[in-house]
Amino acid sequence: MSQDVSNLPPQVQQRLLRLQQLQQSLQGVLSQKQQLELQLTEVEQAISELEKLKETAVIYKSIGALLVKAEKGNVTTELSERKELLTMRVDVLAKQEERLRTQAKDLQEKLQQDLRPVSGSSA
Repeated sequence: MSQDVSNLPPQVQQRLLRLQQLQQSLQGVLSQKQQLELQLTEVEQAISELEKLKETAVIYKSIGALLVKAEKGNVTTELSERKELLTMRVDVLAKQEERLRTQAKDLQEKLQQDLRPVSGSSA
């Protein structure tokens, strides 16, 4: 099966190109999702640590290169909102991942059907 791609029919070439594009898109989505999941874990850990503290505890939050004194309630609210946003974005990316995987699988099946008569012996 060491056939050159240029020897394939144009329709098959188009499908191969589309499959490569889908795979690249899928890689991008997986990378974004992984980064967001990491951020989500960090936010959840921060919320967990805040819950252990008393209301009167002195808390500092990072703003760029600065640490600024903040109230526990405000920081907890900000982190909870960020967690909600990150969760939503991870869910959207998971749905996008599923859709891309389905499209890629369907395209692979079509390509296998297209390549059977080309690569195999006629039965």
